[in-house]
Amino acid sequence: MGTENGIYVSYDDGENWDPMQFNLPHAPVYWITVQERFNDLVISTYGRGFWILDDITPIQQMNAQVKSSNFNLFPVHATYRFRGITVPYASADDPTAGQNPPYGADINYYLKTTPNNDASIKILDAKGNAVQTIRGTRNVGLNRVWWNLRTENSKEIRLRTSPIYAPDVKLNNEGWRPLPEGGRMTVLVPPGTYTVKLTVDGQEVGSQSLTVLKDPNDGTTEVDIQKQTAMLMDLRKDLESAADVVNQIETMRAQLTKLRADHPDVKGAADDFEKKLTDIEDGLIQRKYSGQGQDTTRFPGKLIGKMTYLGNGIASGDFAPNKQQQEVHAMFKAQLADLRRRLDQIVSSDLPNFNRILRDKNIGNLIASGQ
Repeated sequence: MGTENGIYVSYDDGENWDPMQFNLPHAPVYWITVQERFNDLVISTYGRGFWILDDITPIQQMNAQVKSSNFNLFPVHATYRFRGITVPYASADDPTAGQNPPYGADINYYLKTTPNNDASIKILDAKGNAVQTIRGTRNVGLNRVWWNLRTENSKEIRLRTSPIYAPDVKLNNEGWRPLPEGGRMTVLVPPGTYTVKLTVDGQEVGSQSLTVLKDPNDGTTEVDIQKQTAMLMDLRKDLESAADVVNQIETMRAQLTKLRADHPDVKGAADDFEKKLTDIEDGLIQRKYSGQGQDTTRFPGKLIGKMTYLGNGIASGDFAPNKQQQEVHAMFKAQLADLRRRLDQIVSSDLPNFNRILRDKNIGNLIASGQ
């Protein structure tokens, strides 16, 4: 209900009314309508322009039964998957500009009391595979989180050594630093049906279906998008394999650094063994990148940087990968497999020999596990 000083909502057929101002200034409300496709509440005011509340499903379905329940996951409105457009001109200080909602699907749930731990929302695809897990809020009453229609980010690469030529770059309190060139990938999911599951205090308390719709104006087909997604997911899998290789090498190199400091008499053997590791690592990452200045423009990128660049190119629009992209992907896959084989050979042959040297000096073994 609109009045001369704002808007109000009733959950009991007009018996009681609650204010629904949020960030709406107190102003006369002259018209109210619900946008049919997105279920947004749109109101016009006198002298304050338009005000929009995105997806009022939880308000429409709020009733005594919901309020009396401990938890309630509301139905999730169908969401369009689309690419952003380039705006010809926009003023950063335009006082009349509105604020768009976050990209993706809004997920709404009700909590009667504050749970002990944060709520979590898991997104599953049609085959039941986990796509992304979102950390939710735990406010009493209505809660809203957004899924950006993407998968989880691929595995993080954690460097445990300083860059070449930059010993001043320190590790964090946990003993690592991030890869300056990124090396991670998240994939925009294709159109289809997904499942949203709400978990509170370790217990699944609700499940709803979510339909992701294709942009009707993108000029491509769902078959093309599926081909694109398949290649991006394969590339994401390769990036995770590359991360495993780098993380395993960096774990061993960090141990070698400590060995040289604690046992100078094994420095020669440690240097020789590390050289074999860095020969492989140099094929995957640029160890000269420090994350400072312009070193990413001075030194060439390596395989992981090239893989992420390829992924960005494939994901730049909703089209099936072309022949050249497929050929480059196959070339990268072969290079990665060769580097993986070389590391496995070092771990199976050279590492036992190096550990024998350590044992002869009553020094503990070098461990090859990654993270």
